[in-house]
Amino acid sequence: MSFQWPWQYDFPPFFTLQPTLITREKQLEAWASLVIDYCQHDKIYTIDVVDIQQTELFHNIKLNRRLPSEGVRAVFDYLEQKKHVEWLDKQKTRCHIYWRTPEEWAKLIYDWVVSNGLLNTVCTLYELTQGDDTEGESFHGLDKEVLLKALRHLQSQRRAEIINVGDNEGVKFFQ
Repeated sequence: MSFQWPWQYDFPPFFTLQPTLITREKQLEAWASLVIDYCQHDKIYTIDVVDIQQTELFHNIKLNRRLPSEGVRAVFDYLEQKKHVEWLDKQKTRCHIYWRTPEEWAKLIYDWVVSNGLLNTVCTLYELTQGDDTEGESFHGLDKEVLLKALRHLQSQRRAEIINVGDNEGVKFFQ
């Protein structure tokens, strides 16, 4: 299924940062929703800000309009403020994008574990995100770093323990 662009995407002023504060806030909110929906649709977990500026997300070819770099920066600052972005470097060029927080992923994974009777068993990280049993689950294909953040959250609640055996990484879930 192809991505459904919001109406604003075909509205030329959307690609120009609005000078009025209230209007700009609504614009950034719309951009943030678009970025999150786009990343969720394409299962994008890590973003290189320079690279993504060159994609259709920030460049509407049909309108021949592109959000300028300062606009893209404002969108990512807004996403960071709303806790949808976690920067991976001090220069703020690469980030994790969260359409679900690690805590939300943790709940989804734990609920799946419980419903499949996997408490007190060990699952490999591969099984959780790439295995046949998780096909169709929202966390299938989840980025390993985001998965580990979710599992660390479960570990902090004493609902899981991350296990490393040689090159294999796994997790044991508890009640």
